[in-house]
Amino acid sequence: MDKPFYPSSDENKAPILAVIAPRLGTARRLLEIGSGTGQHAVHFATALPHLIWQCSDVPEQLAGIGLWVTEARLANLPPPIALDVDSTWPDGPFDAVFSANTAHILSLAQVARMFAGVGRLLPPGGLFLLYGPFCRGGRHQSESNVAFDAWLRRRDPASGVRDLDDLERFAASAGLGLAEDIAMPVNNRTLVWQRRRKGDSPQYAPST
Repeated sequence: MDKPFYPSSDENKAPILAVIAPRLGTARRLLEIGSGTGQHAVHFATALPHLIWQCSDVPEQLAGIGLWVTEARLANLPPPIALDVDSTWPDGPFDAVFSANTAHILSLAQVARMFAGVGRLLPPGGLFLLYGPFCRGGRHQSESNVAFDAWLRRRDPASGVRDLDDLERFAASAGLGLAEDIAMPVNNRTLVWQRRRKGDSPQYAPST
């Protein structure tokens, strides 16, 4: 079996790292949901040696991720674990959670379950860093995102570019608030959700 490889993961790893690295300075253990090929995990764990980067995905993806992890031989990159938002969740503890390009693949109900699971895992103040394309009030960031959304829905009617209005509703139910909304290359965004502490206001003001 050859290592799986996504050109897009190779292209976006540097801009994603530039955003997440300064926000993970005090985190010591992170869960990645939907590690895909494992490319991101190797790149990020190499750059963030203070942080144990725990890959996870549905069982059928673990062998490919394992090839990247085994080859990297990083002390802070343990073997990948199974995570299905519909059933199996790890116990933790985790200081932070990261996920890239998963929300538009999952069904809307599964996205809600992902937020609920993250809310259970994170400690007060913990961050959920979510990367991908998003829209607001049904309005897309670009024509390319309109076309991408249409392609996703033709392929699988349950998938599609997710609306921030829905995500904020799921987050609120999970005890999370939107702390930052960061524009990224190629009409993507990194959404930084924070687990509310006791006494926090229900919503966070997004950055512009």
